[in-house]
Amino acid sequence: MYKLVKPFFFKMDPESAHHLVTGGLTKVSKIWGSKAVLKASYTVEDPRLEREVFGLKFKNPVGLAAGFDKNGSYIEEMASFGFGFIEIGTVTPKPQPGNDKPRMFRLIPDAALINRMGFNNQGADVAAGRLKHLKNKGNLIIGGNIGKNKLTPNEQAVDDYLYCFHALYSYVDYFVVNVSSPNTPGLRELQEKEPLMHILNTLQAANLQKDSAKPILLKIAPDLTDSQLDDIVEIVQETKIAGVIATNTTISRDGLKSDSRLVQELGGVSGKPLTKRSTEVIRYLVQKSNGAFPVIGVGGIHSAADAQEKLEAGAALIQLYTGFIYEGPGLVSKICKALLKK
Repeated sequence: MYKLVKPFFFKMDPESAHHLVTGGLTKVSKIWGSKAVLKASYTVEDPRLEREVFGLKFKNPVGLAAGFDKNGSYIEEMASFGFGFIEIGTVTPKPQPGNDKPRMFRLIPDAALINRMGFNNQGADVAAGRLKHLKNKGNLIIGGNIGKNKLTPNEQAVDDYLYCFHALYSYVDYFVVNVSSPNTPGLRELQEKEPLMHILNTLQAANLQKDSAKPILLKIAPDLTDSQLDDIVEIVQETKIAGVIATNTTISRDGLKSDSRLVQELGGVSGKPLTKRSTEVIRYLVQKSNGAFPVIGVGGIHSAADAQEKLEAGAALIQLYTGFIYEGPGLVSKICKALLKK
């Protein structure tokens, strides 16, 4: 079915296509029985798929990465496609429109996207309100990916992360600290050891003051050097956060085959060009830390084989975004079925 409609969507601007699809899903989901039909078509349920990671029980290891549902608007709809967990965001304290349009581009020969969305979202309070009224969460795990507003100076970034943490705390199962998007000026500077330690230690202190601490993870860029990855391992162990998500989009343009005008667009590249590098980062982190903390693998997963490669490299869980767009909603069930055959 997706193969039939994909050419239509791919003729549209990517962001317009996204809104058309998600808006359509929202309307369809209001039809009686529609969610049950989607679930029957796409969901694979089997106890052998369950994973327990950082104290949470996931019904399967395949999640939806942050960026697809920035405001927690489509959780029930996306859950119908069989995801074991859904990560919303990136959420910032104040609403912000993001960067000027156009800000997303398809690199079809590369099975990739370039985006420079710029953390466009409705703000932490709106997201929290939406999650508060979520009706059918069931056993679905929800993550909250948090960031800083564009106009917040890096010296005050920790306040933005704290605001989002407190706003979402009651409604998400885990948090992801995003300091690795290339689309907010200066954000990646927060990946350096000193500012990152400050943010994570402050969040952990707030976390420990709660009745029950929530897992906090760090999302990192694929463009870090080995020495920077060594720092990440030390930071995770010193701050005692729950784990790492590897990786965000890349600023590299190496090996891209698409039109040079598109390739030169500013932003982060996701999709197939990330497959190898994200797996390398996962393997490096797992081996360097001796498996001391879980790593969630994301980047260039377009097939069951890609997913298996990430898991064999040491990923505890995986996430989809660009692969889901290129391959369609059946990708989740294909991965789950392949895992059951192992």
